[in-house]
Amino acid sequence: MKDLRIRKLVYAALMAALTAICSQIQIPLPMIPINLALFAVHLSGALLGWKYGALSMVVYALLGVIGVPVFAGFGSGPAVLFGKTGGYILGYILCALIVGALSHKFTFNFKNLCLSMVLGVAVCYAFGTIWFMVLTGMNLATSMGYCVIPFLPGDVVKILLAAFLALRLRKPLAAQGFAA
Repeated sequence: MKDLRIRKLVYAALMAALTAICSQIQIPLPMIPINLALFAVHLSGALLGWKYGALSMVVYALLGVIGVPVFAGFGSGPAVLFGKTGGYILGYILCALIVGALSHKFTFNFKNLCLSMVLGVAVCYAFGTIWFMVLTGMNLATSMGYCVIPFLPGDVVKILLAAFLALRLRKPLAAQGFAA
């Protein structure tokens, strides 16, 4: 039992590291960069479940706050987390929690994984966009133009790839005694 818990914590740490790596693969935009972080967030929730998936994103956020350059563009520190993109970083925690809870509540299949990831990213967008609006004073339409619309095509691809990969990785993880 203790060995399994340690293994789950190691997987959570690995998913935090994967999120940090994916955050660096980016396309810079004027307000919010497009990066692959949500791909790792979706995988984290789908593979680790709500508790360890969300924990992995808490670890990611805490690493960034204490100065480890894990955020997009090798950013770090409280100023990034509490800046205009911070709501999306904190939204990763909610996204992983939702994906983990929903993907394990229903049959673990491609359709249900994709639906749970769509809901997770919608909550992440809502949280992050409201945060962005409060900090910048921009209205909803302008904020959506900067923070949501440009990201939709890439997020569709991230969701499809994350669901496909989660289905492929679930059996090997289960063979090691890991059941999210």
